[in-house]
Amino acid sequence: MDYKGKKEDIGKNKHFIRSVEFAVTGIKTVYHDERNMRAHTILGGVAIVLGLLFQLNRWEWLWLLLSIFLVIVMEIINTAFENVVDMITDFHFHSIGKKIKDMAAGAVLITALFALIVACFIFLPKIYQLFF
Repeated sequence: MDYKGKKEDIGKNKHFIRSVEFAVTGIKTVYHDERNMRAHTILGGVAIVLGLLFQLNRWEWLWLLLSIFLVIVMEIINTAFENVVDMITDFHFHSIGKKIKDMAAGAVLITALFALIVACFIFLPKIYQLFF
């Protein structure tokens, strides 16, 4: 991130709207910078469309949306860790930095696997009913 020529926003933010603006900027940044975030968003959208087509019940929607949002949140956290490591190491390799990045990526992977398991529990029986 390059802040040259930009006004620094330091200190405690006292306005709720400004806090929301910063949060939305962070989400946009992750979406723009991270290919995996775009992939997770697209796959989450596909799952939502499938949910609409299969007319999920309330509990199925709850599990599906929970898993989608967990993956997105973990991707944001992973990206934050990656950016902090890159900032601290000035983009030079460091073994501890690698460990941090690998662990954060592992957290995303585990969360994505959870989302896949949830999707299988929800959609496989419904797909099976279509054909048998």
